[in-house]
Amino acid sequence: MASAATTKNVYNFNAGPGMLPQPVMKQAQEEFCNYQGTGMSIMEMSHRGPIYSEVHNGAIENIKKLLAVPDNYEVLLLQGGAQGQFAMIPMNFLTPETTADYIQTGTWGKKAANEAQVVGNVNIVADTIKDRPARLPNADELNWSKDAAYVHMTSNETISGIQWHTFPKTQAPLIADMTSDILSRPIAIDTFGAVYASAQKNLGAAGVTVVIMNKDFMASGNKNLPAMFRYSEHAEQGSRYNTPPTYPIYLLYLVTQWALEQGGVAAIEKHNHTKAQVIYDALDASDFYKPTAAKKDRSWMNVTFRLESEELENQFLKEAENQGMVALKGHRSVGGIRASIYNAFPIEGAQALAAFMKDFAAKH
Repeated sequence: MASAATTKNVYNFNAGPGMLPQPVMKQAQEEFCNYQGTGMSIMEMSHRGPIYSEVHNGAIENIKKLLAVPDNYEVLLLQGGAQGQFAMIPMNFLTPETTADYIQTGTWGKKAANEAQVVGNVNIVADTIKDRPARLPNADELNWSKDAAYVHMTSNETISGIQWHTFPKTQAPLIADMTSDILSRPIAIDTFGAVYASAQKNLGAAGVTVVIMNKDFMASGNKNLPAMFRYSEHAEQGSRYNTPPTYPIYLLYLVTQWALEQGGVAAIEKHNHTKAQVIYDALDASDFYKPTAAKKDRSWMNVTFRLESEELENQFLKEAENQGMVALKGHRSVGGIRASIYNAFPIEGAQALAAFMKDFAAKH
């Protein structure tokens, strides 16, 4: 698979917003002031005009192709990020009399559950947030409700570096926050009531949130909400109930075009596994580095580890940055080191980090 970023001056390990493919950045730069000879930027055009409509509808069609979205699912382009969805989901599908099941495996799963508790009853199916190393619950730890309105999970926890490699089977509709690993691998959309992802990791730039939802599940939603908060209203209006974030959707269109050109999600998955394994091999080569995620649950998107002391970690970060590897500092809530290697991240960057890790361990 061709490298996405061989002309970058630095290797960008930012956890989000993450790096974009270089071809996408170049095309966006070239078209910024004059989109396809119109003399206007795409962000200056009517969101209902024919030129922008091609981009808007094209982004939706690309997502359908990449994820093999069945006909009985809607693809919505919304705003508010994943945290907006934390609120919208219970507003639509939970009541004070019903219960939703939430699996808490990290910070983002907990935030989602906290929002749902404002609306109705929440059953924490499992909670592994405090476990070290970070891990996912085993099947026998999942305490499902009898009649849950839905089940919510986070497919990849960016802070702790753990990822569901197989999804739990549920009686209630399963909803997954896939913000940090959507398009990184094939998924069976028809096993979910809904999946959603804010764009700034694998889909493009911050500002647009993709929601893929079963139409029957959507139709069961609360009809007494203001229109802005009803999924059904957004579906009826083609994700243009209000003015959509046109430029982020344009970037979403370019990124999904790029993903198709790479060979689709299956090819991207292979590339992601290859580059992640390069770093994990370096991590496991000695006891110098301390992985923070259980081996069976390791994320292919966010590699997390510690060193013997915070002082040594700061030295690691400083020397890595001097060698053109930026944004390796772990999340402020946990510290340590985090290498975020989303779809656009090149294998050369993973190889550079692995070589640096080997040299740093030898020196220190």
